[in-house]
Amino acid sequence: MIHHAELQHWTRWNIAVTGMNAKPDNPGPGVAVARCLREEGSFRGRIVGLGYETLDPGLHQRETCDSGHLLPYPAAGAAALLERLDEVLEVEPVDALIPCLDAELPNFIAIEAELRRRGVRMMIPGREQLRRRDKDRLPELCAAAGVATPDVRRLPGADFFDTCAVEGWAYPLVVKSVFYDAYVVNSPAEAKLRFQQMAASWGYPVLVQRYVEGDEVNLTALGDGRGAMVGEVMMKKQALTDKGKAWAGVAIDDPDLREVGRKVLSELRWCGPLELEMLRDESGTLHLIEINPRFPAWIYLSHGVGRNLPAALLALLHGTKPERLPLAPPRPGTTFIRHARETIVPIVDIANLTLTGSTLPAIGMLAHAA
Repeated sequence: MIHHAELQHWTRWNIAVTGMNAKPDNPGPGVAVARCLREEGSFRGRIVGLGYETLDPGLHQRETCDSGHLLPYPAAGAAALLERLDEVLEVEPVDALIPCLDAELPNFIAIEAELRRRGVRMMIPGREQLRRRDKDRLPELCAAAGVATPDVRRLPGADFFDTCAVEGWAYPLVVKSVFYDAYVVNSPAEAKLRFQQMAASWGYPVLVQRYVEGDEVNLTALGDGRGAMVGEVMMKKQALTDKGKAWAGVAIDDPDLREVGRKVLSELRWCGPLELEMLRDESGTLHLIEINPRFPAWIYLSHGVGRNLPAALLALLHGTKPERLPLAPPRPGTTFIRHARETIVPIVDIANLTLTGSTLPAIGMLAHAA
């Protein structure tokens, strides 16, 4: 069978993008990915927004997405996700799909072959690749790659914070979940509070990591699946939200950070987008804090510096060789400043999305809240 994607160039593909949430203090990457594609000068395809909440702004921004559709929450499992995507595909032919949230990736990995049979391409890591970059396995990965990283420990309960000094864990410490959020804590009482918040929001295990004082620098890139790093873009945070997310950042060209990225992607043989979050201590050593297995929320900066990574991902899916991608040299000094804005939505559109799961009235939906 000849798939729709094989009939035309990637610039005319229909692209589905998840992660359309956009809380000002912790936005999802989906809207920024869609903006990168929309503003790629040659792109003429449709952009299909996929989200989990009726009020996800990207689902309603027609300048960003041509339509919006609700998905079942990741906890519903891979079968429910595939069933829902089949409903969407009945009215929205999709040539490629870009997952943008950590928690949904295991389900997309599970249904990748089924989606490929339906003509939907993805560039995502395998299950073992994804597992190796988990926060609790980061020391093991970094040891293999020759990269520095703070110690991390899985905690089944909060008693550790009363006795951690005996084991050589001095405050401040970092308490984080396996998926999202991290807090610096300075006392047992504060640590226990954050532990309970993490457990309530994201479940167990909760992780504790040694604190490193330093400047945060981030790298995002594509992995070609064979160990090469493609189109790296580097950024230093200049202003933070209360959750430590970048409200403003500046593009940098850092050879040491690039070398860490090269080592990590080579060790993982990573396929698809990822982000490295790192801290440079006062001695100049870079410490890898987290590896996010998708584009970061600041990915629009890649378009700003002439290295539009979402567009490059589609070109790679279409068969373009990495060395032939039109990626400009890094332009250090290019700055992004995030802002919040209102999206005006008719109440009938909210009602339609709530009732049918889609901004297109002809499509029904699963019980996505299940």
